[in-house]
Amino acid sequence: MPNEPRKSFLIRIDPELWKELEKWASDELRSVNGQIEYLLKQAVQKRKGGSDSKKLDSP
Repeated sequence: MPNEPRKSFLIRIDPELWKELEKWASDELRSVNGQIEYLLKQAVQKRKGGSDSKKLDSP
């Protein structure tokens, strides 16, 4: 996946949720974008049935 271009898109998000994501991202030394991507990847892995042999990279 490293050579593939990244998809960008606009997201509208509740200001309170944004504040929480900023705090969480800061705690984990990530950007908010990186934190959201990390959380989405975790959710996709969980939906697929947990840890897979082909894990998604963390940002």
